[in-house]
Amino acid sequence: MDSGDRYLLPLPEPGTPVVQPEFVVAMHAHLNAHYADPAWPLGPLTANPSTSKKVIHWRNCPAVFTDELRLAAWTMINGQLWPTFLQTRGNRLRSRLSASQIHETISAWIRLTIWLETCGIRRLADCTPSVLDGYGQHLLTMHINRNHTHKVLGAVTRLWAFDQLCARPAGIGRPPWDECGADDYLPAATTTGGENETEPLAEQTMGPLLVWAMRMVDDLAEDVLAAWAETQRLAEAARTTTGTSQGKAALEAFLAPLLAAGSPLPASRIRGEVCLATTYLSGITGASRSQIDKLNQREGLAAIAAQRPGPCPLDIPVTGRIDGAAWRKALDFTEAPVLMRHLGTAAFIVCAYLTGMRTGEVLGMRTGCCPNPEPNTDKNTNGNMGRHLIRTYEYKNAVDADGNHQSGGVERDVPWVAITPVVNAVRILERMVPDGSLLFDRRVHDVRYHRAGTGSLKPVAIRHRIEDFVAWANAEAVTHNLPGEAIPADPHGRIGTARFRRSLAWHIARRPNGLVALAIQYGHLRTAVSGGYASRGRGGIHELLDMETVRAVADTVADLHDDLDSGGGVSGPAARRAITAAATAPRFAGTAITIRTAQRLLANEDAMIYDNPHAFLLCHYKREQALCHRDGIKDTVKDTPSLDHCVPGCGNSVRTDQHAAQLRDRADLLDTRARHAPHPIAERLRTNASRLRGYADIHDRTRTTLEGTTR
Repeated sequence: MDSGDRYLLPLPEPGTPVVQPEFVVAMHAHLNAHYADPAWPLGPLTANPSTSKKVIHWRNCPAVFTDELRLAAWTMINGQLWPTFLQTRGNRLRSRLSASQIHETISAWIRLTIWLETCGIRRLADCTPSVLDGYGQHLLTMHINRNHTHKVLGAVTRLWAFDQLCARPAGIGRPPWDECGADDYLPAATTTGGENETEPLAEQTMGPLLVWAMRMVDDLAEDVLAAWAETQRLAEAARTTTGTSQGKAALEAFLAPLLAAGSPLPASRIRGEVCLATTYLSGITGASRSQIDKLNQREGLAAIAAQRPGPCPLDIPVTGRIDGAAWRKALDFTEAPVLMRHLGTAAFIVCAYLTGMRTGEVLGMRTGCCPNPEPNTDKNTNGNMGRHLIRTYEYKNAVDADGNHQSGGVERDVPWVAITPVVNAVRILERMVPDGSLLFDRRVHDVRYHRAGTGSLKPVAIRHRIEDFVAWANAEAVTHNLPGEAIPADPHGRIGTARFRRSLAWHIARRPNGLVALAIQYGHLRTAVSGGYASRGRGGIHELLDMETVRAVADTVADLHDDLDSGGGVSGPAARRAITAAATAPRFAGTAITIRTAQRLLANEDAMIYDNPHAFLLCHYKREQALCHRDGIKDTVKDTPSLDHCVPGCGNSVRTDQHAAQLRDRADLLDTRARHAPHPIAERLRTNASRLRGYADIHDRTRTTLEGTTR
């Protein structure tokens, strides 16, 4: 190997910083430890606001290996691999890793040394290729998935590589899988894993969840923010007030009629115990805490409040509506922190689901990330405003031109598109945090607890908050007699955060005309979310959309194949083409849908049949015959149909026997509605019903079958 001296680092001293100055992120510089310290925080290596700050605890490493691993770890943190080493291994290794990957790698090294110690090996020099072969075989017995095992093998390879760059190499042997390949040590391949295998959220769960999230942001946010501001004002007044005769008189005047009538007293709950709402009483009356305490001792206020707990209404107007009625008679002092928590969660749900961002990017948004657009100067737009765009930073996959991890993150090459509900959510978040802050700054959103540290809320916290938000929304649905808007449990488990992207792609691909929370169409989202902005940069959603679209097509083709085999018929201009295409069902059935295969299949027009249940037909799309593109505008992501603009009589349309039956069912429903509608509306309903029955009759007269096409 090349012995380029600049890759060889000097031997560190006990007081040498764990992270050298050139790699330290300034905001976390205070976390930097010294080489001899028993714990090494890796926070100085990352500016990612949503990741937890990992720490290497050397007590977890067998003592006989600590010195050797410590030196290799320090070398990896501050050094980089030889270019020649990387070139001979393609894209398998990066020269520098992220903080989380460094933690994962060193943890794998420690697990290796624990195994070595059980084998009677007490120094890395005795860890020969044959010993490492045994370790690889040992990993096979651990029943770990293929991807994780591959990472462990790569970590051991990295230990061997960096050991050669140490000022005092330990002499560990070359892993046999680095020379001969890792397949002999890997479990059998199953699925690709990751978000591509994550189950999308069920429609019956995602729909009402988004309705409540948007309702909180659009309809209730003003009340919540006003309640929080008033709560903060009262709390500050209680903290700073001094005892005066006026305050004492106001307190007694407020409580006297309640005590005389045996009415409930303002109460709050602290650690599960019902208490007198002292802060609230002080804030609204101007009495000091000591004055309230004295009155409590004389009248037994705390005991009365525990027996008869009452509300703490805020003196602010209620403007929000749920189903046309005021959602509260009055907002409560004790409820304001909870509502603020739910408001932040609702904003996260809207942003995460309606943009396609990954969780880390949503949590990394800052104030000003979504400025109002300038008027469009294109002559064809009549000066209309352009789209709102969100600029975010990537951290996990942030690398420079040489593949080295960028600890400070990098701005996405292109921004995400923000439709109106997302813009509304961002604007609400900007009002919740100071200028220049993260939109999900933990210091602001942790309204109940004040924890040390910087950054945003963490994904695990968001998961818990979503569960709490669902419980709150369901309670509100009961209170407002809206059983149809309750959020049912998802059949595949917890909602979490990682499932939003997959759910968005699933709905765009399979529900082209479906409504997203009161009139946002998924078809429009394909243009906005997956268009020429979010899809073109690293980590956009276009690849996930491609895969989900092909999955949907595969299901459609398979269903058509089975229907034709059972004697079903099809009609329409593209009927015979569809029958031929249905023969490709076995091709789909035997294909693992990866990003590469999805792109290849999408390019094959002959194999692609799209389902449009809202138009009661299939689309065997060919660009030159597509009436949905008669304006000449081509899809900016893929040359696929605009199913939300399906036009009757299009040369790509196909109708099945099931569609004909559905048309007649729909016509019957319209006739039923017509019997209970005013005359002009009734006539339109009956006309529409007659038109649908006409489509079904045409299908019956012109349908062809698989047998008919083979004669």
